[in-house]
Amino acid sequence: MSEAVRRGLLTHEPSDFIGGRFRPLASVAPDQSSELVSSHDPAEPTVAVWSGAAQLAHVDLAVAAGRAAGEYWRATGDANRRAALRALREAFIANEERIARLITLESGKTLSESRLEAKALAEKITITLEPLSGARVSGFEFEVTSTRRGVCAFRPHGVMVVVGPFNFPAHLPNGHFIPALLAGNTVVFKPSERTPAVGQLLAECADSAGIPLGVFNVIAGGPRTAAKLCDHPDVDGILFTGSWPTGRRILEANIDRPGRMIALEMGGSNAAIVCGDAHLKQAVIECVRSAFATAGQRCTCTRRIIVDASIADAFIALFAKVASTLVVGAGDSKDPVFMGPLISSSARDAVLNFQERRARAGSRVILQATRLDRAGWFLTPGILQVARFELSCDEEVFGPLVQISVSTNDEDAIAQANASQFGLAAAVFTASRERWQRIAPQIRAGCINWNVGTAGASSRLPFGGFGRSGNNRPAGAFSLDYCGAAIAHLEEQSDAAPLPQGMRPF
Repeated sequence: MSEAVRRGLLTHEPSDFIGGRFRPLASVAPDQSSELVSSHDPAEPTVAVWSGAAQLAHVDLAVAAGRAAGEYWRATGDANRRAALRALREAFIANEERIARLITLESGKTLSESRLEAKALAEKITITLEPLSGARVSGFEFEVTSTRRGVCAFRPHGVMVVVGPFNFPAHLPNGHFIPALLAGNTVVFKPSERTPAVGQLLAECADSAGIPLGVFNVIAGGPRTAAKLCDHPDVDGILFTGSWPTGRRILEANIDRPGRMIALEMGGSNAAIVCGDAHLKQAVIECVRSAFATAGQRCTCTRRIIVDASIADAFIALFAKVASTLVVGAGDSKDPVFMGPLISSSARDAVLNFQERRARAGSRVILQATRLDRAGWFLTPGILQVARFELSCDEEVFGPLVQISVSTNDEDAIAQANASQFGLAAAVFTASRERWQRIAPQIRAGCINWNVGTAGASSRLPFGGFGRSGNNRPAGAFSLDYCGAAIAHLEEQSDAAPLPQGMRPF
């Protein structure tokens, strides 16, 4: 029995959900047509949460199920789709605690964070069903002549693949597939191979809510499964959240399919600018929170801080002091833990290797990230001070490590903030609204905050970035925009077509 089932967090043993039916997966890979997927508790790696042999043949079955259900789901109409999503919302609410505990068990996040994520599932449906969310994808028409009208209509793309991440294994894919379903698309969801149990639990919620057969499908898998899904000829769109290298592979696989909808949400080398007139306590609290939330494993985490020389000594000293007091421990601890473990040993090693490389290159180690002497992939916060941020050394490190530089003025701070191949999030800390309004338009990022850290976003706002952070397909409140295809019609009511010049009458 898997740990997720033993704890009552899953009803079914490891399974895929295809065409409204759970298909059990073997515990070992029987042949080359499968790949073993398993997840472990990052706080207690000996605990196997979920394990199953993903079947590559299930990719074809899931896509076919989505294709077969597509016409029914489109034709059932907006009102029926909204009713189905409201039923799913109730299932999410009823299973909120179960979802939260499974997120913590499988990803290592603190239970307080996981509860916020589980709560956000129902909230996303509520926001998506609000009139404001669909305002930009509502059809319109106008008179061309007395007998001819121009009409803009929207239709679903078809079968949409959602490839989810491990850091928000429920909320981020939910942010893709809820608007996709409302727009009339069917979905094949592949959760991260690090968090397959959470993906299966979302399928169990959909099943209990009575989502029609084939409309929502979930299949487990690793890189081979993802590659087959993203290269499948019967897929109409790919909605991805993850790293730039994987996003690049998705683009490469679809270079000859320019019409396929591809929405990419990727990483960030996010900068916070701390001006000389910033409220010191506010800036420190928000920068510490944003640098180390979720053990630094958010795409919006602050990776780089640029602080004005006039307050640099005070800011750096206080920032390091606060970061050094953060409580690190198991996500389900009864103690007030700020951050849990990283997702894997390789993720922890990547942070430590980055720290070592930067230190050898001349960075000053203000606070050293170190392993905790206990089981699990725990790491304490780390802080490096660099001479200056340059494009040539820009790199995203996905963990609790932040770099700090000092700027001579606002222009220097802006230049350093923009010295990145990414462009997801940024923050500006200043007491002056005029200064904020002057700096913000010069920063190349999709989410720019004033006196609020980079980590965290409102579902009622767009979400996405530029460069290697995304391909200008903002999610969040704008997610419906990429889930419907705009279609143009010219509609003529009369039969008195004018005879063009050079055409003989008949």
